[in-house]
Amino acid sequence: MATLHFTPSPCFALNPKQSHPTILPSPFQLSLRPKLHRTRRQWNVVRSYRVVVEHDGRSTELEVEEDETILDKALESGLSVPHDCKLGVCMTCPAKLIGGGVDQSEGMLSDDVVERGYTLLCVSYPKSDCHIRTIPEEELLSLQLATAND
Repeated sequence: MATLHFTPSPCFALNPKQSHPTILPSPFQLSLRPKLHRTRRQWNVVRSYRVVVEHDGRSTELEVEEDETILDKALESGLSVPHDCKLGVCMTCPAKLIGGGVDQSEGMLSDDVVERGYTLLCVSYPKSDCHIRTIPEEELLSLQLATAND
């Protein structure tokens, strides 16, 4: 019987996200709340941002780290936000970005829809404090389909 032994080695995290964030004017101040995560050889600072999510007539404030999606944090916090694929393809988790900035470069929304402030929560990584309102799926679908026909 063979025995495997694993030796820790430094790992290099590649960030597949492109640096094309959507940024809108924000009524919030940038608030960096660093959290320190200790790795074997170094300290990594992970920023978190204040994200206000309006859903079902209620506003909920979340603290979302820059490397987690707003959808994941909302679900973890008990919000019943609609979602399905979590890949930015099905458009079941649409939202309107009221203020602040998110990186949604992993999603499939057209550039002009993104420029209008629409986002998919499953691929939205905060880049600043932000304010987001969930919207009906049909609202985003009609915009996305209209721009696809242009």
